[in-house]
Amino acid sequence: MFRLLSKESNIFSVPVYIGILLLIVISFNILNFSTFYFISAVITFAGVALGYFCFNTIALNYQSHLPLFLYTAFVFAFYPGDLDIGISVALFTNSIILLLLTNTEMSVRKNAYLLVGAFLAINFIFLPTTWPMVLFVILHIIGTSDRIGLHFFRLLFGMFLIAGSYFSIAYFLGLNSWNPAYFPFYDFKPTQDFSKLLWLSPIALMMIYAVIDHFNHFNLKSPSSKFKYSFLLVFTLAQLATIVLYMGKHYEYLLLLALPASIMLSRMLRFLPKYWMRELGLWVIIFCLVIFKLTNYF
Repeated sequence: MFRLLSKESNIFSVPVYIGILLLIVISFNILNFSTFYFISAVITFAGVALGYFCFNTIALNYQSHLPLFLYTAFVFAFYPGDLDIGISVALFTNSIILLLLTNTEMSVRKNAYLLVGAFLAINFIFLPTTWPMVLFVILHIIGTSDRIGLHFFRLLFGMFLIAGSYFSIAYFLGLNSWNPAYFPFYDFKPTQDFSKLLWLSPIALMMIYAVIDHFNHFNLKSPSSKFKYSFLLVFTLAQLATIVLYMGKHYEYLLLLALPASIMLSRMLRFLPKYWMRELGLWVIIFCLVIFKLTNYF
């Protein structure tokens, strides 16, 4: 199976996977249909579908089917059907932010921070626990920009535009109270019960091994690969911060890790020294995701 998924993907691959994604979203929502969950499902589908295009812009997948397949498997395992609209919006905005920050055109990336700031503000309004994404973008600006002050201003101005519009609409609607949940550490209770995540521990160990293996062979990597992998690691840390601090028993938060995990694991499997290790690693990932889905679904 690993050899089959290692074949080079073509222009028709992404629409096929998006079609499979559509079937997953429909099958999990068809028995629990409502207007609210329909809107959430549409936003989730759009966000996850955009994630397929992030593979090509990040360009760490060697144009193979493996990361696309793993991404679809992660979505199947972590998507509960009645997904909270906050996480749906987070998936959507994260995909757009990644597409903007990894665009091949330098002019687009430099002028995108106004939009990035706007999407970060929208993300925070719908799901305040995603505030670590702001730190991710700030670190990206510091590490990549030649005009840090200007790009910081664009980022903050984009946030201000959305915040100003939001508070203006709230004022005219008579919504004058402030929900303390918008403070990042309000009623802070970090995740303590990891018992239901034990089935995912082999995947977590593989991700740790993938990071260690990357740095063990760091000098052999190209400058482009070093930069892109560092970008992916910082993004992963931002998602991990949200998950560890706020997930609790809402395991759908793990969807935020589907994209970076699929890239890291596909690279890890690709560089294993023996073919049987790659095949075994792939089946371990599939088995763990299926068992996790069954134990949480039933």
